[in-house]
Amino acid sequence: MNLFTAFAKTPKQLRFETQEKQEVIILFLRQHLIVLIPWLVVGVVLFLAPTILFPIIHSFVSKTWTIPVGYVIVGTVFWYVLSFGFILSKFLFWFFNIFIVTNERIVDIDFVNLLHKDISETQLERVQDISYKTSGILATMFNFGDVTIQTAGEMPNFMFERVPRPSEVVDIISDEAKVKTKKQV
Repeated sequence: MNLFTAFAKTPKQLRFETQEKQEVIILFLRQHLIVLIPWLVVGVVLFLAPTILFPIIHSFVSKTWTIPVGYVIVGTVFWYVLSFGFILSKFLFWFFNIFIVTNERIVDIDFVNLLHKDISETQLERVQDISYKTSGILATMFNFGDVTIQTAGEMPNFMFERVPRPSEVVDIISDEAKVKTKKQV
């Protein structure tokens, strides 16, 4: 399993903070890697913009007054820091929002920001219905979609958004839920 893995069956070297000793990870999911492309394009535009926009703005403004070189340098540095922060936050959001299916439960770890994360989990025997939806040309071409897991009781539904191979994810979770339910009976 490499750093950018978005779909891994039974990863051997992976552990998460609330994992029990007897728990085995069956499925590790992240959003499909293709969802990063729009942010990479925006990042390229943001990093190229100063070389195109700043000279144009400077030519309009310099006719009425002059901008000190120090202001231009500080403005450019500020632009790049904000651009880098924007792209880094989008990458961290993708990297740390993960979905884990074990032989005991389903865990959804949502990264909100550097200081806050939400962890939701439900036992496999509480799973009542699992469905998936793919919509759009890109989702069909690259085989990714949304998996919805409905649970019994007051637990909220789980939504795995834009994950790779959604039909396979549904099959794996259904099989594990059936095995867990049979062990309970």
